[in-house]
Amino acid sequence: MHTSDLSWMVGGPQGGGSDTSGGVFARFAARCGLRVFANIEVHSNIMGEHSYYRVRVAREDRHSVLDRVHVLVALDDETLTGDPHAEFTDFGGHLREIVPGGVAIYDSAKKFNPAQAGRDDISLIGVPLLDLLRQVLREAGREGELTRLRVMTNTIAVGASVFAMGGDIEALGDVYRSEFTGRRAPVAELNARVAMAGYEFAAKELGRPTFDMQSLAAPTGRHAMLMRGMHACALGKLKAGIHVQTYYPISPATDESVYLEGLQRTQNLLVVQCEDEIASIQMAVGAADAGARAATSTAGPGFALMVEGLGYAAMTEVGGPVVFLWQRGGPSTGLPTRQEQGDLRFALHPAQGDFPHIVVAPGDNQQIFDDAFESFNWADRYHVPVIVVLDKYLSTQSRSIDTLAMDHLVVDRGPRYERNGHNDAADGEYLRYAFTESGVSPRAFPGEEDGIFWSTSDEHDPRGHITEDAENRIRMMEKRMQKLELAAREIPADRKVHVYGPSDADITLVGWGSVTGTVLDAIKVLEAEDGTKINYVQVRLMRPFPVDEVTMALSGACRLALVENSYTGQLAGLIREMTGIHIPQKIVKYDGRPFSEEEMVEALRQMRATDATRIHVSHRSG
Repeated sequence: MHTSDLSWMVGGPQGGGSDTSGGVFARFAARCGLRVFANIEVHSNIMGEHSYYRVRVAREDRHSVLDRVHVLVALDDETLTGDPHAEFTDFGGHLREIVPGGVAIYDSAKKFNPAQAGRDDISLIGVPLLDLLRQVLREAGREGELTRLRVMTNTIAVGASVFAMGGDIEALGDVYRSEFTGRRAPVAELNARVAMAGYEFAAKELGRPTFDMQSLAAPTGRHAMLMRGMHACALGKLKAGIHVQTYYPISPATDESVYLEGLQRTQNLLVVQCEDEIASIQMAVGAADAGARAATSTAGPGFALMVEGLGYAAMTEVGGPVVFLWQRGGPSTGLPTRQEQGDLRFALHPAQGDFPHIVVAPGDNQQIFDDAFESFNWADRYHVPVIVVLDKYLSTQSRSIDTLAMDHLVVDRGPRYERNGHNDAADGEYLRYAFTESGVSPRAFPGEEDGIFWSTSDEHDPRGHITEDAENRIRMMEKRMQKLELAAREIPADRKVHVYGPSDADITLVGWGSVTGTVLDAIKVLEAEDGTKINYVQVRLMRPFPVDEVTMALSGACRLALVENSYTGQLAGLIREMTGIHIPQKIVKYDGRPFSEEEMVEALRQMRATDATRIHVSHRSG
């Protein structure tokens, strides 16, 4: 069967290897010269509950997951038919998501009965995973290690799926060889042999491949990088010259910090796992105050504990830190490992009182890299905390990328104190909080000669001495807040708002962050179907809000709709507050899963056909 867009999925119990298997298949597809978009959905418990990994492959770039599945690898029965004992769910397994003519590969030792599947339009391949593994180990003289190596049954299933997809099994072996080197090289060869056993079994059962994955490969045979969003974030920090990263473990933010931990020795970086999020923010503030480029990464519940530290950083104008807020489902601990865009308003107003800080929300890996880098420049240039708002989907998605553009990035440490410069008082004393036209006072780092100053969380005068004088309070508030006006003038327009598509569109969609890729994919589908002209306005800079740019982008729209992974559609309210523009229709999803391409396409069709103010999307796919 020929198709220009293939979707592969592996599902199984949490902790059962679906993450590893999915990652291997994604890297295999990339090695074959295909463009890859992949994402994992995991349960928040440690072991047992259903998790799954989706890999979409095509010749051209894709930016979203598909609901439809061409080849399914089921590591347990629940992946196929759902959990019949679950009282409050209508998840019926992924068997129903397989396209007609597709393939399901499962362990024949499980309880699943193909006769009861209700799908006579697909191929069901029961593979004796443990028996095949035992046979390979026996041939390798390692049968006594069966219990320890039992996890390799997953490799057999992946090998079988490679045949069904029409893939190159040697390329799969090369993936294992690239990951297991040195002393672990024998493990690589064993995995390659085990995968071949699955491949050969599927060949006997199917006779010929069901799909032709290799026909989608780039004709040049080029091999793009496969990068997760959290890797792009970490690399942006390293390029910016980060010195200190603090964190307390919390999903989905932990992976990024753990990745940076592994690079400490080679990158002149200190990563500190703190006792809690309060310590994390205060340590990051202290590091920024000492002149280091400092950051902390967290999720909603941890961010809730950081608000006092953020206010302190703004009051003392330390030059940071940069906080990376990886959103997940809330409130409270909510959905620890699931997707949501519900923290926008929280990021805009995280602490008491009026205080300056910058909020930016990237939507793909290049933007994540750019904003991770530039956020440190903003922190240094304007002496404010910066919040980079991301989410679980951006963290866990992997996508093909040829290169990370970085020639345009330049480190800017902001205005610095110079002895006998304009920042001296009449008596030669350094004034850390001197009133300036821009609101930014040149900064001295601790230890600099004649750079002594006082620092306090209370209101203070230019020297840093505590005061409640009314006139000083007015001038200090104006000094701090006008830094946002300066940032609004200096931050380039392309960092604020990006418009995709024709200016004379029939429909204008508005969104931010991780919905961007899915919207762009869905627009292409609808344009190909009936020529509908749709454009998309992505808002990146949330504070200072780009009023003029957003007003210009939306004021001429024929029909407006917001897309957001939240219940309330927070960006629509922010736009109305700041510009007066009302967005009459909202497409929202808040079940903890990202929008798929099919869901977005169907929601847009519904939007065109109705005046409904709210279109609620939910796939309920486990």
